Amino acid sequence: MASKAATFIFRRFLELSMRIVYTKHAVLQMEKRKLEKVWIEETIQYPDKTEREGMKKYYASKSSTESPLEVVYVKESFIKVITAYPLS
Repeated sequence: MASKAATFIFRRFLELSMRIVYTKHAVLQMEKRKLEKVWIEETIQYPDKTEREGMKKYYASKSSTESPLEVVYVKESFIKVITAYPLS
C-alpha cells in the first residue's frame, strides 16, 4: 500500500501536469488587464478558494498575492481558461 506522502506527490504531479489551454476571450482579457500567464496558472493550481458551478465550471480565486485575481475555467481532460479578472 502506498504511503500518504507518495499518494500526495502523485496527486500533485497529476494536477501540475494537466494541460491548460486559453480561449481567445481569455487571452484578450489577459492582455487588456495585464495579467501574467503564470498568475493564472498559479491561481488554478494553488487557489485560496474554489467554487464549482454545475459539473465542469470552476471559479478559482487567489487573494494572497500582490495581484489578487479570479480565474473562470472548465475542467475536462484538460483545463480551459474562460476568463480572468482582478479582484481589486
